[in-house]
Amino acid sequence: MDEKPKKRDKWEKISLVMQSSGGLLTALTVAIIGLIGSSYLKDRELTENRHREKLQVEETNTRIYTELISRREESESALRKDMFVSIIQSFLKTGSSSLDERVLNLELLAYNFHESLNLKPLFIYLEKQIIASGDRTRQEYLERLYKVATEISRKQMLVLEGAGRKTDRDIDIDSLARNPGGIALDAATLTLDGITRQFTIYVQEADKQTRQINVRLEIKTQKDDNVNVETSNAEFWVGYFDFPMIDNTRLPGDQRVAIVLNAMEDGYASITLAYFPGAYASLKEKPYYQEILQNLKKTNEKLSEQAP
Repeated sequence: MDEKPKKRDKWEKISLVMQSSGGLLTALTVAIIGLIGSSYLKDRELTENRHREKLQVEETNTRIYTELISRREESESALRKDMFVSIIQSFLKTGSSSLDERVLNLELLAYNFHESLNLKPLFIYLEKQIIASGDRTRQEYLERLYKVATEISRKQMLVLEGAGRKTDRDIDIDSLARNPGGIALDAATLTLDGITRQFTIYVQEADKQTRQINVRLEIKTQKDDNVNVETSNAEFWVGYFDFPMIDNTRLPGDQRVAIVLNAMEDGYASITLAYFPGAYASLKEKPYYQEILQNLKKTNEKLSEQAP
């Protein structure tokens, strides 16, 4: 009879301990949660501050970099302007200058402004002056003239090849004498930006003295999976002084095609046909407004297709 009260006393003690420690545990839990929350908030604040400082540093660096680039471009533009004016004046001045000086000035002009200026008339003008000079070293000056021209064409072709398509063809010039109507080179089918065109070059005449060839270019544009084909033609002379970014034929869809004369000697000629976007033409070749609107429409359609 005496053991039962003892058991009740033990449980009562345990209950009392639990009741008294429950408040302590609650207080400890609240304190721990508060510490964790405070630590989290501090870490978050530090992270946000670091992120904000990083953004400020990046913005400052970007602004400084942009200002430096802008100033450098202004300095380069001013230098190029002074160079251009000085070189052009050397060709226009009434005083005589040596062939070496004139060739050098043309080299400077071509290497620095070949992407924005049509230098063909100046090349032809200086070529005629060299031939008419009677200078015993005139062949040397002509070779310098042809060398700078081929180098400019090569530089421009490196850019155009990366953005478009090209094909090379060899021409047997001596065979033109046996074919008065001209010779047809193998056709080339090239695709650019979803537009497939077939290019056929007809060599009609060759001038060995001026190192030029007369060609007729036939262009067939494939439409509707070969069901409909649109044909256009262009006829022109091609020489060393025809640079592809400047001397090219405009095609529908803001595209261009150009033919470059790589070499012409000993009854042989080598040419390259370049098919490239209109955006890579020279600065003076601006697209028509209709072409700009068509390009914007195509870009919007592509973005709509890519949107989820």
